[in-house]
Amino acid sequence: MANATGLNAPEVAASMGLILAAVVEAAALLGNGALLVVVLRTPGLRDALYLVHLCVVDLLAAGSIMPLGLLAAPPPGLGRVRLGPAPCRAARFLSAALLPACTLGVAALGLARYRLIVHPLRPGARPPPTLVLTAVWAAAGLLGALSLLGPPPAPPPAPARCSVLAGGLEPFRPLWALLAFALPALLLLGAYGGIFLVARRAALRPPRPARGSRPRSDSLDSRLSILPPLRPRPPWGKAALAPALAVGQFAACWLPYGCACLAPAAQAAAAEAAVTWVAYSAFAAHPFLYGLLQRPVRRTLGRLARRALPRPPRAWHPRALLQHLHRPPEGPVLGPSEAPEQARDLAGRESLSMPEAT
Repeated sequence: MANATGLNAPEVAASMGLILAAVVEAAALLGNGALLVVVLRTPGLRDALYLVHLCVVDLLAAGSIMPLGLLAAPPPGLGRVRLGPAPCRAARFLSAALLPACTLGVAALGLARYRLIVHPLRPGARPPPTLVLTAVWAAAGLLGALSLLGPPPAPPPAPARCSVLAGGLEPFRPLWALLAFALPALLLLGAYGGIFLVARRAALRPPRPARGSRPRSDSLDSRLSILPPLRPRPPWGKAALAPALAVGQFAACWLPYGCACLAPAAQAAAAEAAVTWVAYSAFAAHPFLYGLLQRPVRRTLGRLARRALPRPPRAWHPRALLQHLHRPPEGPVLGPSEAPEQARDLAGRESLSMPEAT
């Protein structure tokens, strides 16, 4: 019985990994597609081109290298489909080009937000986004072309290694780790570190007194109101949330992959499936991290959701229902000639009813 359980354990682990990988791919496709529609429908978004670029790269990865990872991952990976020489080289090229395009695009987005926040009145200091994205794709294309210099896939008895980590690219992997992980990590850390320092300095600055404000009285209530709270909260705590999330997500998703690129070939091949799908989870996290944290994107998403969903029936509030019941009945509008006649009829009826009451 124990032997049967031991034989079934790898199959159970592979099935669970396949389910998690399918969930990650579905989240990447749906999230990036929705964010792309929302960004294109949001007017006045300053970093819209960088967000569109990030969504396009994530969609390309979710439609090419992620399905290949599901179908043709090496054992003990997820899939069991074997790729030929030409598809294997194509998968290696796409993996080596799209991953640096994603990491460098995230770094470019962080630098753009840093310049918008720290230097909002100096548009000349910001390079055009087209030039930045052209440099990103030039570096990604160079790394992808270098991956084609590796050896062809092994013959059928051996597993076909069609990735950067286990494709026989030992001289290439340190360069890939430097340009695709170390450089974007340093740029992202510097950009969001600068944003955090600016936000912290602005939060710690005392507010200016308003014009025409009266001086504070010397009463007991005014003295108690200026006392510090028992457990003061740091005013820069909210400012540190977005930089911490951005840097933490980048390190959590890409640090294992970057370390595997510097590891020996045998260890990198053993950890290929795990670290690859941890890196692929970044494609599913980007729509929530870089889209929903922006207020204009949330407003546009809410407006589009209200248009798409059917409106619920109107529910009467108790106060509105009482006002509706106490409203006077609407009668026909009387003209100026009919109003005196109605007043005389009412006076005559009152005079006739007075003796009867007496």
